[in-house]
Amino acid sequence: MPRSARLVTVVASWVCGLALVACDSGAMGGSGGSPGAAGVGDPYFPKAGNGGYDVTHYGLTLSYAPRGDRLTGTAVVTARATQDLSSFDLDLLGMEVEEVRVEGAGARFRRDGQELVVSPSETLADGETFEVRVRYAGSPVTITDADGSREGWLRTADGALALGEPTGSMAWFPGSHQPADKASYDVAVTVPKGLTAVSNGELRSRRTAPDGRTTFVWHTAEPMSSYAATLAIGRYTTTTSVMGDGLPAYVAVDPTQAAASRAVPARLPEVMAWAQDNFGPYPFSSVGAIVDRPQDAGYALETQNRPVFPGPPDMETFVHEIAHQWFGVSVTPRNWRDMWLSEGLATYAEWVWTEDEGGATAQETFTALYDHGVRTYEDLWDFPPGKPPGAAYISDSPVYQRGAMVIHRIRQALDDDDAFYDLLWGWAAAHRHGVAGTGDFTAFVEKRAPDVDFDDIWSDWLYGEGRPPRP
Repeated sequence: MPRSARLVTVVASWVCGLALVACDSGAMGGSGGSPGAAGVGDPYFPKAGNGGYDVTHYGLTLSYAPRGDRLTGTAVVTARATQDLSSFDLDLLGMEVEEVRVEGAGARFRRDGQELVVSPSETLADGETFEVRVRYAGSPVTITDADGSREGWLRTADGALALGEPTGSMAWFPGSHQPADKASYDVAVTVPKGLTAVSNGELRSRRTAPDGRTTFVWHTAEPMSSYAATLAIGRYTTTTSVMGDGLPAYVAVDPTQAAASRAVPARLPEVMAWAQDNFGPYPFSSVGAIVDRPQDAGYALETQNRPVFPGPPDMETFVHEIAHQWFGVSVTPRNWRDMWLSEGLATYAEWVWTEDEGGATAQETFTALYDHGVRTYEDLWDFPPGKPPGAAYISDSPVYQRGAMVIHRIRQALDDDDAFYDLLWGWAAAHRHGVAGTGDFTAFVEKRAPDVDFDDIWSDWLYGEGRPPRP
């Protein structure tokens, strides 16, 4: 770029820094390049995520005041350009954006629904690693999904709970909010006196200022999809421990749920040992749980390192969410159509746990579902797990229960439990900290057992309409 052109850019960037309102419309990218896509084409959430870059790290510095429900934040997003970028999008729903800087220079930005469109002062080159700093504030929104469930920022009696599946994380920090774009995280959260802030990963520090406000700093080294990120703020009873294999555990429980929540979380070491026997080495550096009040969310969620539970969990739900740390969190669905890969395997983990505990065998559970499942799950045969008809259906019972039936049909076809559990170990290892789709899974199964014909399982159980023929 000629010196005169660079001077104009620097001056314009300086003006942007002084007059943010003027920078909040139009575009002022450098010459060359093209805009990154607003969305990556997810079949159910087409504007989720963004094209033109991959995020590698989120650094979030947040302060929350429950009185007034005000969140103040600075997000530092580190990413690598995958094309020459004249502009790019970040997903952020609600909140007031006060300033955006790219590589230290003021950048123009505008809002378009859930898209924060950023035009850096100079084109970002394909392959370049760059840093975006966004200052923002406001009252985060609660998102109501197509199926009626709530996510995003959920107000609680003593604070807030942030949940992200499928797109709720865009309510509390800007980013590329789609499952395939994983990153490491550092989250520093300052809360009023008496409150605790719990997030993913490991608690690196806790600092209390003279006014009683406390800052909790959490670090997540392993790649994490934003839907698995969480932030729980409230008056928690916290317990830290180290399990037999040296893995640190951090459990946070709302005091109103503490008495009823002692039994199941206390079995965490046992569940972890069982899961590692069945699914392979644990993929993360810490584990735990967050138990909030039942009315705060109304559903459990496999947030990374420490799943969230709405009140005291039953044993099956606890096992389900721990199993998700392998299937769904470490090995993440490529897009939301592939959700059965996460939920079907976690549901099947419940069946295996029950079998190993001396209850119904997985075969008995499968048969009961096939014969009488519609008594409990009226929609069981409404659609195949590999083809939910839309966003409103990705958490329905065919994805969970019929998804688990697909897994059991694979076990039946292999007719060898050693081979079956080797397959589960292999799948978790092959895509550890990665993403995979349904096609990846079916190809993996067929490669591991080339002499077995799985065609009827895929056509009838995974993709077929209605109840398949009795196996």
